[in-house]
Formats: sequence, structure tokens, C-alpha cells
Amino acid sequence: MSQTTRTQGKTVVLVNGVPASGKSTISRLLSEHFALPLLTIDGIKEPFMAQFDEIDRPFNRRLGNAAYEVIWSIVADSPEQCVFIIDAWFGFQPKGALERYLEQAGVTRVLEVWNHIPGNLAAERYAQRLGVRRHGHPGEEYLPELVKLADNAEPMSLGPVFTVDHRQPIDTAGLLAWLSEEFGD
Repeated sequence: MSQTTRTQGKTVVLVNGVPASGKSTISRLLSEHFALPLLTIDGIKEPFMAQFDEIDRPFNRRLGNAAYEVIWSIVADSPEQCVFIIDAWFGFQPKGALERYLEQAGVTRVLEVWNHIPGNLAAERYAQRLGVRRHGHPGEEYLPELVKLADNAEPMSLGPVFTVDHRQPIDTAGLLAWLSEEFGD
């Protein structure tokens, strides 16, 4: 990563998409390739979920909101030259909330990797994970909602956007080249 990227202010790479859209795979790839810290909603939320026997949908949402706040608190407390990969479904809150968090955290540059996935494929992937996800995530009853959500979801578009279309093999080389170019490498 170039010195220009590191001195221009805080940069975030939003790895955005509905649940089961491939965000974790993309986030880990980018974090490892560019040696950048990765912050994830589930990575913060799930250790807290492990402490409770009963987690209904409203409580899961509250934990998600708290994890979202933790992410932006970490970014706000970081030095000006930091670059973070942030894995989340950013559409679960109004776009204005994200804009406020970015401003409060001192983020000067937003890049977005949009994980496009049709609803039926998102539901299929989500269903495959039902037996292995931590207790407290929505179950099978969530699938019809996820189909509608995925079919209508859009990127935040607060800066340059690279779309990963999960209906076809991931263009890893194209994604890495795009982000390298955006970083000025």
C-alpha cells in the first residue's frame, strides 16, 4: 500500500452484502492480501451471543447494533493513516446512520466491495449454514425474508464500488487489481 494512502486520512473498505452473500470470504481475502485489519459484525457479536441461552430476533438485532457501534468506535480511536476492512450488511440501518458513523470516526475515504447475490442463492447458502451457525442467529423462518432482502438490496455507494457477482466465479484478480489501484499501489 502506498504512502499516499496511509497519509490521506482514514480509509475503510466496506465489504457489504446481505447475509450469506460471500462477505466473509471476500473480507478474509482482502485482509490477508493487503495485510489490513478486519472488523466484522459477527466477530464482535458472537462472543456475546455465547453468553446467553435465549436470543430472540430483537435481542440479536440489539447485539448487531452494539457490534456496529464497536466497529466505528475502534475506527474513531485509530490513528489517521489507518485502513480497515469492515465486513457487515450495511443495509440493516439507514444510510444516514452509516454516514454519521463515518464522519464521527474521521473516515475520509470509503471504498465498497458490493457482494451481489440473487435471493434464491442467498437463501440456499443461508440454509446450508443453519446447523453450524452460533445459536441466536435467525433460523429457517428467515429464508423468505432473506430472498426479498437480497433481491432488492443495493450498495451504499458512498465512494467507488466494485461489484462481486456471486452468480459466477469470483474475479479475484480483478478485485485485487481494483483495490490496489484505489490504494495507489
